Amino acid sequence: MANKNLTIRKIVGYINNPDEEGGFWLPNIQRPFVWGEGQICRLFDSILREYPISTLLVWKTTSAIRRRKFIDNWSDSLKLSTFFVPEDARKKCLVLDGQQRLQSLYIGLRGSFSGKELYFDVLSGTSSLPDDIKYKFDFKVAGKSEFPWVKFKDLVVTQKRKKDLLNQIASESGRQLTDDEKDQIDRNLDSIDKSFKMDESITYQELDSIDRPDLYTEDDVVEIFIRANSGGTKLEKSDLLFSLLNATWEVADDLMEKLLEDLNRHGFAFDRDFVLKTCLVLLDQGAQYEVTKFRKPGVRESIEEQWDKLSDSIRSVVDFIRGKTYIQCDKALPSYLALIPLIYVRHHFPKSWKKAAGVELFLVRSLLAGAFGGQSDRLLDALVKRFKELGRFDAEEGFNVIRSQGRSLEITRDRFFDMGYGSKTIHLILNLWYPVFSHVPAYDNNLPQVDHVFPQGRLKAVKVVNPETGRPGRRYRDDVRNQLANCMLLTRAENGPSGKGDASPDEWFEGKSPEYLDLHLIPSDPALWKMDRYEDFIEARKALISAKFKQLLA
Repeated sequence: MANKNLTIRKIVGYINNPDEEGGFWLPNIQRPFVWGEGQICRLFDSILREYPISTLLVWKTTSAIRRRKFIDNWSDSLKLSTFFVPEDARKKCLVLDGQQRLQSLYIGLRGSFSGKELYFDVLSGTSSLPDDIKYKFDFKVAGKSEFPWVKFKDLVVTQKRKKDLLNQIASESGRQLTDDEKDQIDRNLDSIDKSFKMDESITYQELDSIDRPDLYTEDDVVEIFIRANSGGTKLEKSDLLFSLLNATWEVADDLMEKLLEDLNRHGFAFDRDFVLKTCLVLLDQGAQYEVTKFRKPGVRESIEEQWDKLSDSIRSVVDFIRGKTYIQCDKALPSYLALIPLIYVRHHFPKSWKKAAGVELFLVRSLLAGAFGGQSDRLLDALVKRFKELGRFDAEEGFNVIRSQGRSLEITRDRFFDMGYGSKTIHLILNLWYPVFSHVPAYDNNLPQVDHVFPQGRLKAVKVVNPETGRPGRRYRDDVRNQLANCMLLTRAENGPSGKGDASPDEWFEGKSPEYLDLHLIPSDPALWKMDRYEDFIEARKALISAKFKQLLA
């Protein structure tokens, strides 16, 4: 990886310019420009103060990656598709990290922001202003600003000598400048020359896939891009893979958006990663998710040609899960990957899918056991292979495959009761436990809430003397307080400001109906509801819960 240094004026000249190193462009993987006027002005202040503005990351390549131009005259009503550049195999430099800074420089020195251009107060710089700003910048409508505001691009892009610029500023001021004012303007013009025209203050790291084509694969570049951007908006591999797909399929964005909208309207959180990975599996390309598969002849074309059938298979299984199982929402689905083998059967063997049995048991047991955690591509491929051989879904065969991959499906009683407050699987258990609840209400604020039967605060207050130190400490550790047997599901109203709150069990359950106690599997003996009977309550409630979930714990 080579480090290169350029002046700001030079690097701005590279932007959208194929005659300069192939030009600097934005890969379609990049998200939209998000900086506002204030952030742009602070960047220019930092440059004049000779503050470092971090290193850029650029990929030099001839790959036919879909890209777009930097925007000169920016407004929030623009569509990024307006700036797309046709794919080609010519040399180009794609900016992987540094879009916000480069786009800001381009706007300030070559363009405008919402119809306004960047102006500079040529008398600023003598002291720090509020917000620790030293050099004053602002976006103003061209032609409507008066001295000491001067259009900044005229000071940087122009080829005029400093003396001529000074005379021009003095003339446009409409008055006789004082000697102090002339000195300050002179100092600022020197700083502008130094910071923007003379100092090679912009450093960029170049990933060179032209002179060294074997050094960085496209998968390497994707990983580098994701890591470089991990401090800001999280970007996934699907961003690049999808840009490869819609490079030749103009309606891909709209169709993907519509599919995700359909899948997620009932409380799920499917994303492009899931859809694209599923498409690869359905096309018998395997579960491993990599750029090279989308480069293989026929793969992108097959996704485009078969999109209706592919998306229908995904929709059908998600509808089945929501309508025929107790999995109602995103929180109750710890791993979306568990659905991919089911979608494969629905896609390739639709008649047998209509008669599939044991789907809910397969999902519940594999999800509670964490069978699809970690690296699960090999497991997905093995399940798909077996169901393809059978020509149908078979829960027991699926369990055999999972065990053959060295993954346990056993859910011991201790393991089950550890799936308490804050665990990844508690919402799946609660979806099974409380089917009468609406786990996908119209408003997120109305979601049912997991609460402690014996309140956390009261349990934390219970102390016991440590026999070794003689000091008092908490009697109940986090895991003891948060265990499943001390959890219940309450409606938003029940757990609101005027609801259960920190009420003890004997206060909360007093007067509750037998049906209410049965729903929450609460021992009916009121003596067990006292705060000093916590351990006895837990044992009695574990027995009730074990009876309800005996099929899972067998």
